[in-house]
Amino acid sequence: MTGRVLITAGASGIGRAMGEAFEAAGYEVWVTDLDEGTLAEVPASWQARRADAALESDMEAVLGEIADTGPLDALCANAGIAGPTAPVERIDLQDWRACMAVNLEGAFLAAKHAAPVMRAGGGGAMIFTSSTAGQYGYPNRAPYAAAKWGVIGLMKTLAMELGGDGIRANAICPGAVEGPRMEGVLAREAEAKGMTRDQVYDGYASGTAMGRFIEASDVAAMAVFLASDAARLVSGQVIAVDGFTVNPDPKL
Repeated sequence: MTGRVLITAGASGIGRAMGEAFEAAGYEVWVTDLDEGTLAEVPASWQARRADAALESDMEAVLGEIADTGPLDALCANAGIAGPTAPVERIDLQDWRACMAVNLEGAFLAAKHAAPVMRAGGGGAMIFTSSTAGQYGYPNRAPYAAAKWGVIGLMKTLAMELGGDGIRANAICPGAVEGPRMEGVLAREAEAKGMTRDQVYDGYASGTAMGRFIEASDVAAMAVFLASDAARLVSGQVIAVDGFTVNPDPKL
């Protein structure tokens, strides 16, 4: 076995792809998720727990269970929600707070309770799922962009704070990822802009140098690399997996 990894929101999407990639690399995979249906569909070899990434008691319990059974070599703080799609003056405060709670506070809680477990085991790798929205901003997605910028600030601080304990921290910034979550974003943006889904899709793709969306497996491969010995001196870094965003706000 290469090690043990915990992936929040690991039962579907990017998190599921991460679990599959880590297992293929020889890791024991632990995942948390709120969706009991998708949790029931993960491989039987995984340790799956229902937990709310934004609820401290849930994350404390899961990390406590891991600590009781062995070390934690890698954490993928991956839980996130899209948040509202609207101009800033139309965003409800409760929607703002909900987006922050999952995307930013969830990352904080995972790191808070993983740090002592990793420290006790002699080190580890924390990998945060941010977004290209955390690098460039994102019109009509103020809560999401602000939270993802916050994740990067959290990651860089932890890289400084925990480096002496042998704990590395890095952030992956996915671009537009093929899958159900992005389809929801495309639908909302199409409605907000009076466009078709395909027009919005093409706008996202044309905003990258490679002219295409990415796959969840692309993000997962980067996560496995960042957890590996090949990245033993890579810390505090923001790494985009996006086909190189050259125009973060293409005019469609």
